[in-house]
Amino acid sequence: MSVMTQDELKQQVAKAALDYIKPELTSDAIIGVGTGSTAEFFIDGLAAYRDDFKGAVASSDATAKRLAGHGIEVFDMNDVTQLSVYVDGADEANKKLQLIKGGGAALTREKIVASIAKTFVCIADESKAVEVLGAFPLPVEVIPMARSAVARRIRDLGGNPVYREGVVTDNGNVILDVHGLQITDAKELERELNNMVGVVTNGLFAARPADVLLLGTASGVKTLTVINTAASAGEFF
Repeated sequence: MSVMTQDELKQQVAKAALDYIKPELTSDAIIGVGTGSTAEFFIDGLAAYRDDFKGAVASSDATAKRLAGHGIEVFDMNDVTQLSVYVDGADEANKKLQLIKGGGAALTREKIVASIAKTFVCIADESKAVEVLGAFPLPVEVIPMARSAVARRIRDLGGNPVYREGVVTDNGNVILDVHGLQITDAKELERELNNMVGVVTNGLFAARPADVLLLGTASGVKTLTVINTAASAGEFF
């Protein structure tokens, strides 16, 4: 049996996400769409259904441009009350479906879009599934003048913040990537980082985790929820 490449796994799970959300694609539906390579495969597949739903809210300028390029209308989130579903990737996911996101520097807008979604569907390949979050450096979006002050406070927590040079977010801010963390209490760390003056937000999606994780594996796509991952006692991770 041939080994699937990471891109093939991403394409596989993007297709599964389209199948999963088809019931939500009604004439008045506006859906949330994330950012990153897996989300791009999803957007490309979504183009075939553009006449079945009203439009989308994008989590980044790049996503908005890709959606519009496929003829999908992009709405300002200020004009939308609720999204029936939000589909996005992740850099890491644990059994509680808590995530690390922000490798593409869109974490703040992703978190905002997720906040008004009835269902958050995370799509990822199996390399993103972990027992403990933190091997992937945790992105923290920071107002530029606070970069050094925030970095010092993060060091006090035991993290090693590295300035992501040359990157400016769609909001005009900078990113600190925090290395060296083993995140056993994601909710508390998310809260603690967000309470630092100068932090816009961080890439932990724990207060609002995913509702469903579609995980692309060599043996097919696995559909995970908090309930079935707890019951599986490690089967999927």
